[in-house]
This record gives sequence, C-alpha cells and structure tokens, in this order.
Amino acid sequence: MTALVTGASGATGKLLVQQLLWSGHKVKIIIRPDSNVPDNWTGNENLTMIGRKIAEISVEEMSGYIADCQSAACCLGHNLSLKGIYGQPRKLVTDSVKVLCEAIQKNSPDMPVRFVLMNTAGNSNRDLDEHISFGQKIVIGLLRLLLPPHIDNENAADYLRVNIGQKNPYIEWAAVRPDTLTDSEKVSEYFLHKSPTRSAIFNAGKSSRINVAHFMARLLTDDEMWNKWKGQMPVIYNESDQTKIANSANKNSNLS
Repeated sequence: MTALVTGASGATGKLLVQQLLWSGHKVKIIIRPDSNVPDNWTGNENLTMIGRKIAEISVEEMSGYIADCQSAACCLGHNLSLKGIYGQPRKLVTDSVKVLCEAIQKNSPDMPVRFVLMNTAGNSNRDLDEHISFGQKIVIGLLRLLLPPHIDNENAADYLRVNIGQKNPYIEWAAVRPDTLTDSEKVSEYFLHKSPTRSAIFNAGKSSRINVAHFMARLLTDDEMWNKWKGQMPVIYNESDQTKIANSANKNSNLS
C-alpha cells in the first residue's frame, strides 16, 4: 500500500508517517522545501519526499503524485501565530482537500482511494443530529467570525461530506475529530465515538497526537477499521480521559 500524506512535517503528520513506515508501507509526503524532517527519514527507500508548497500545486500536478497511491491523508493545519491564523492562505486545508480529491477523480482509479482528514471535535458532523448547547453555538459562531482556521476546518470536512458524499466511485473518506491535542511518547488506549460525548468548548477532552496518528494509520491500512468508519467523522479521546468521566459519573451515582 502506498499513502500520500500532506502536512507531514507537522506534529501529528510526522507521527502518522512514522506509523505507516513502521508497518512497512510506502509513503509519499508533500512538504515545504524548508521543512525539517526526522533524520531517519533520509534514505528510507519506502519514503518519497516531494518538496513543494501544497498551495502552489495544481490538480494536474497532484494527479501525477497520487496516481500510484491507494490512500491519502491530510494533516494540514494553520500555525498558531498571527500570520498563520490571519494570513494567507486562509483556506489552506479546504483548498488542499479539493485539489487532492479532484486529482484522485481525474485519475479515475479502479478502486476507491481512502482519504482521511484530520479535523477537530469543535466541528459538528451535520449529517447527524449532534447536540450542541446554546452557549457552545454562540462561541462557535464567534470562532467563525474571529478565527479563519476554524471555518477552514469546517469547510474542509463539509467538502468531503457534501461534495464527495457517500457514493463517490473514486473516493471514500473519513474525518477524524480529536479534542484537545496533547503530546505523548507512546500509543495508549483510546475511545472512538460517532459524535462528541462532551463539549469541545466547555468540557474539552484530550487526544494525544500519537493516538490520533495511530488511528489514522489504521484507517488507511485496516479494512475492518475502514469499513466501520468510512463516510463518518469519528471522535477520538484518550482512554484515561474517558475513565475519569466514568469514575466521576459512578461517584455521583453513589452519592445520590
């Protein structure tokens, strides 16, 4: 299996690439020419590095890069700086998802390409009736106005949900929604849900980057996992975070 990964120089993207390489898969990555990559990537025969700014890649060029790939993953995000949040390109994730999907469809592959987008638990899956409190709706509305990266994440997922949909002959997709991202050295137990089980604004959970990368790698390579979650927007929480919720619920129940 060959996977194309964008955003591979980011904190989660690097971990996803590493997970795929450890599993013996071939990986192509598109990274800025000035990006820093781990030393052990250099000379790895299973890794192809393409030094290009993704915002400058046309559909025609992308179709060549992805022609021999059976899967693709987008881990792109905006840098947490004034330039990264308010500068150009404001639609980095959405435009990249569009180019990737248009390139895949241009190639008309014999089998659907698996496409996994790293998204956020702060974005709702509007295919489902996900409960959002009035307070959270207000905050999300403000985020849409004040923080361009948030609406970029929403639009990227909506492009897959609406434009690609559930019956595209060339693309199958999933959008992974982590909550507050944390760093950890090892993969730990994690829980997956169709919808958030807590408020991403007022009661945020935690999702370690390495767990997110592990789950995304499984989606790209594991048929059973893919068939369970394709066309959906699974939410991922660390097991330790969910255990705290269960213990608190049990404690409150015992007190009542």
